[in-house]
Formats: sequence, structure tokens, C-alpha cells
Amino acid sequence: MSGNDIRDMFVDTAGRMLKDVCTKELLEAADHGEWASQLWSMLEESGMNLVPVPEEADGVGGSFADALAIVREAGRFAPPVPLAETLLANWLLSLVGLPVVTGPATVAPVSRQESVVLKRVDGGWELSGTAQYVPWARQASSLIVVGDAPEGTAVAVVDPARCVIQEGNNLANEARDTVRFDGVKVPEEAVAMAPAHVTKDDVYVRGALMRAALMAGALDRVLELSVQYAQERIQFGRPIARFQAIQQQLAVLAGEVIAANTAVESAMALVERSDQERCSDARTAEHMGSMMAKITTGQAVQTATAIAHQVHGAIGFTDEHLLHYLTRRLWSWRDEFGSETEWAEQLGKQVLNAQKELWPLVTSI
Repeated sequence: MSGNDIRDMFVDTAGRMLKDVCTKELLEAADHGEWASQLWSMLEESGMNLVPVPEEADGVGGSFADALAIVREAGRFAPPVPLAETLLANWLLSLVGLPVVTGPATVAPVSRQESVVLKRVDGGWELSGTAQYVPWARQASSLIVVGDAPEGTAVAVVDPARCVIQEGNNLANEARDTVRFDGVKVPEEAVAMAPAHVTKDDVYVRGALMRAALMAGALDRVLELSVQYAQERIQFGRPIARFQAIQQQLAVLAGEVIAANTAVESAMALVERSDQERCSDARTAEHMGSMMAKITTGQAVQTATAIAHQVHGAIGFTDEHLLHYLTRRLWSWRDEFGSETEWAEQLGKQVLNAQKELWPLVTSI
């Protein structure tokens, strides 16, 4: 099979699995703090959590772009488990030569402004620092920490039970916890130095692209639900989808969804190119494409969610309707791994610092 055929198989399998399990009842239970153990077990058994890991490292042998395609499909169903975070964690572990993890995992820190420091001690390493807003920390079986060591960037596998975790939640009631690492010790074999081509910024950028992919998938579903509701809702003797004002709003919504998905697909292609070529130009293009994807999807969320709730009216906020489970996640994901404002500033700096004129730079991405 070709690479595209394999990716389509991954996406189709993930879609069928999540559609069957991610019911409104499951999302409602997760909203009240219940861990979706059955869903996670199914993802583990299918190998979805190991897609971007080479076969020789006990993975499935897919690419990071394959993982992004799966995450985008997952976004349509808002699974209340750290699939995106675990894929990011296992990709990173395989890059630095550490054993991959099978249970739910997450990556910390998730902010450019935060730092976890590692220093050598007898028998291993000691960590210090605090990471805020860490996704799923309390439910994770492993915390993959990207920290600063005297030798450079270090990656450590940490047992969450050794840390102090202060529980928190985002607007969708997904776990977003503060983790304190002060005095946490890990053995020598649980730490690896990252190669020169893997930096903290690389991990942060790919985390942002993971969020953009989730948002693109969720926006797809929001459009689908809005069109369906407009066709079913009768007002003045006919479906509201036949009113010109509603048609115009749905057209704007569809345009935002297409823009978001196009930006994510473009960034996925640049990630694939970067992983194949492993050169500075490809890496720069990847970073800029990921920034633009996060900016575009974030901006799309603002417009698309407003229209979707206008079309649905009050029912979109009620417990019995699915819409708010998606829109609350979209509002939360928009700010995670950097808001569009943060990424727009970073993109502007990249353009100003580039050694190319603007038009050749843009057309090379």
C-alpha cells in the first residue's frame, strides 16, 4: 500500500472506533470527572497511541503526519482522553531513544515561558520547576518532561505519583493541572539528551500543530451539526436552512472550516517534508506552516462557533445537545500551546529575521 493508503486506513479505523464509543453519554460522564477507561483501552489495543513510532522501537511505523491525520479525525468526536498528547510524547521518546509508553501520557511544560531544570545526582537526575496547565496530568501514567540540563535539552520520563499535582480544568472540564517537580528524582535510564535537531521549540511547535489538527476536526463536526440542524428545524412552516440569512451564515461557517483544514493539511505536508529532508530550510518552513495553522484555526474558531450557536439557538447550550461539547473544547484548545496572538508575533519575528524577501519566503512554504 502507498503512504496515502496507509494514512487513510489509520483515519478510517480511528473514525469508526471513536464514532461508536464517543457518545454524548460518554462526554457527559467525562464532563463530571469520569475517566473514559474503555475508550483508552480500545485505542491502546488498536495501536493508535504508537502510530508515529518506528517499528524497531515497538511502534506502528507511521509518520508524524499520519498521527496528525488521526488527531484531526479524533477532533470530530472530542474524545476525553490524551490521544494527541500521547502521540506527541511517544514521537519524542522514539526520537531520543527512550522506550515508548503504552499508557496515557502527556508532555510538560506546555508554555514557552516555563522551564524544568534537570541536574545530575547520585543514581540519576533531579528535577526542579513548575509546569502549569499540563493536559491530563492527573490521569497520565507517564509525564514526558522536556527540560534544561547543563548538557542541553533533556527528555525525562517521570512518574506523576512522584510529583505534586494541583488539579485544574479547562472550559471543557478536561484536566489541565499544575505540576511541581521540585526534588523529583528519576533514574539514569529514564533520561536522554535530545539530539541537536530536536529542541524545546520543536516540541512546542508540534504540540501547537496537534491542537490545530484537533480544532480542524472539531470544526468539521460543528459545520456538520449546524447544517443538519438547519435542515431539521422548522420555522414558519419550512426548514430554517431555506432562509437566505441562515444560508449566508452557513456559507461563512463552511468557509472558515475549509480555511482551517487547508492550513492544517499544508502544515502536515511541511512536517512530512521536514522529517524526510532534515535540513534547516525544511525545518523553518515546518515551523512557519505550523504557526499559520494554529493562527488560522484559532481565528476560525471565533467566527465558526458564534455562527453555530446562532443557528442552533438556545438548544446548542443544553445538556441534551452535542454542540457545546465541541465548542467548549474549541474555545479551550484555541489558547493551548500558544494562542493565535502569540503565534502571530512569533511568525512576524520569523519573517523579519529571514534572509529572504517576503514573497519568495511565503511561496517557499
